[in-house]
Amino acid sequence: MNIRYEAPQTVDQAVRLIASDPNAKIFAGGTDLLVQFRAGLRQPTALVDVKRIPELTRITIDAEGLRLGAAASAAEIGEHSELKRLWPGLAEAVHLIGSTQIQGRATVGGNLCNASPAADTTCALIVNQAQCVIAGPRGERIVAAEQFCTAPGKTMLERGELLVAIRVPRPAPRTADAYLRLIPRTEMDIAVVGAGVSVTLDASGVCTAARVAVAAVAPTALLVPDAARALIGTRLDEAALGLAAEASSAAARPISDKRGTMAYRRTIAGVLTKRCATIAAQRATER
Repeated sequence: MNIRYEAPQTVDQAVRLIASDPNAKIFAGGTDLLVQFRAGLRQPTALVDVKRIPELTRITIDAEGLRLGAAASAAEIGEHSELKRLWPGLAEAVHLIGSTQIQGRATVGGNLCNASPAADTTCALIVNQAQCVIAGPRGERIVAAEQFCTAPGKTMLERGELLVAIRVPRPAPRTADAYLRLIPRTEMDIAVVGAGVSVTLDASGVCTAARVAVAAVAPTALLVPDAARALIGTRLDEAALGLAAEASSAAARPISDKRGTMAYRRTIAGVLTKRCATIAAQRATER
């Protein structure tokens, strides 16, 4: 089988390449795509390498927030001190992508586009109100991170479209996030359950805003508004944390497999929500 290698220099060139060939695949890190190819799950006719497009590998932070190029590597993010200071939970999630060697190639954009229900970065993006910048034949459009993945292995990208960047608004004062996952082993494993939380506290320590998301408990990562509502208006005491945990467990729609039963995953979704909210609140207090 012959596979073309293409290395466009601009987004427009990349769009034209994938629009003209429905079996062409975006090649950013390749850490998922090449494994799927060798397993016979993907049969691309062309690999479109987008790491030559400057805006897709750039990381910028300004007064509005973060613009993360979809092909920026996890290793670069891990070395970005300002990003880690402003969004520690997002940095935690990125740090969990594979091994040190893999992080030299792996990207947040690729992690999102792979659309695994257990992807680590998706929850962290959702709780930070991330927006996905998509380019295609009809121009550019923006969708919320929680809407980007539609099913396991599927996204809302249409033919000829690619993810260009991820925008994350600058956190409000006394706002912080956290991400945790449960895995059977100590490293390089897939989450049995993941959870992310972002909270904003006022000067007296009352939670004025919150977002909660859980992963690996449904076909896609879930935003859990009921869990957030349980936190807002409280000092994040045990009662509020318990209600948030119950809301995450109730929202979970997991399957039973060799990694865990439905009941176990529901319970862990609540446990991780409670722990994440506690960590996020401590970080917000320190700010």
